[in-house]
Amino acid sequence: MAAVQVSLWVVVVLVALAIAFDFMNGFHDAANSIATVVSTGVLKPGQAVVFAAFFNLIAIFIFHLSVAATVGKGIAHPGVVDVHVVFGALIGAISWNLVTWYYGIPSSSSHALIGGIVGAVIAKAGSAGLVASGIWKTVAFIFVSPLLGFMLGSMMMILVAWIFRRSTPSRVDRWFRRLQLVSAGAYSLGHGGNDAQKTIGIIWMLLIATGYSAAGEASPPLWTIVSCYAAIALGTMFGGWRIVKTMGQKITKLKPVGGFCAETGGALTLFLATALGIPVSTTHTITGAIVGVGAARRASAVRWGVAGTIVWAWIFTIPASAFVAAIAYWVSLQLL
Repeated sequence: MAAVQVSLWVVVVLVALAIAFDFMNGFHDAANSIATVVSTGVLKPGQAVVFAAFFNLIAIFIFHLSVAATVGKGIAHPGVVDVHVVFGALIGAISWNLVTWYYGIPSSSSHALIGGIVGAVIAKAGSAGLVASGIWKTVAFIFVSPLLGFMLGSMMMILVAWIFRRSTPSRVDRWFRRLQLVSAGAYSLGHGGNDAQKTIGIIWMLLIATGYSAAGEASPPLWTIVSCYAAIALGTMFGGWRIVKTMGQKITKLKPVGGFCAETGGALTLFLATALGIPVSTTHTITGAIVGVGAARRASAVRWGVAGTIVWAWIFTIPASAFVAAIAYWVSLQLL
């Protein structure tokens, strides 16, 4: 189906809405990048958000646009996408982000966006409008990314405990206060690289659907890439303080060594997923890694009730955002 070129102002409004979602993504997920480094006392909150935002931004030079291609072309068939689908997807994702931010629940902005796309596409064309391979790959990593984060976080903790078994606690603490700056930077790099590309993908989807970008182009326009990375970095600078406490202290008490292991395990997971072009949740990933670090010490170190509440939020993210997106799709038919 050929792209239908629509009014420029409609496209501008939707691009602005996508950028607002990207800013909110950074704001909502700032806790993922800074909770551990703040909670362990390595950086003050103000320092941490600037530190994380810097690495969010420079991720633009590190990662290929594999995730953007998956979101832009691998979730919904291009012929099904129009301005109403994009509007519905963004409203569904933004609504879920606002609800979970208000209640301090670390949910996934990424899966809220995927859920929004799914809901809006189904409202228009049914499940036939979806690309099954892209959906299943994304859904599979809802489980794979936290499990991988858990495994890597716990393995790092065990390895570090063995290497430093003869060191005094004060010496270990001193070393890992420095090393945690490296791990926090790496995690923020992975956060920017994976999450900014999701918004790049939906803007690319919009531009192709409305005729402002050719479907055969290998990458989206440069302005979309720069604006999305800048938006997520700015969002991180403003920070999602309601979620920092949950991520940093309510799941398990962290020291610098634990923060280093959690961030390193999470960063490795994000690097792998981004290289494979899979849109994963940075929230799921770091939560799994934090739980892994706590469990490596002892099972009772993890507050499993808090972790369970977070898991329920994960389960509801895609269907809840999809439901709102479907309603927003029908509303947009009347407005646009």
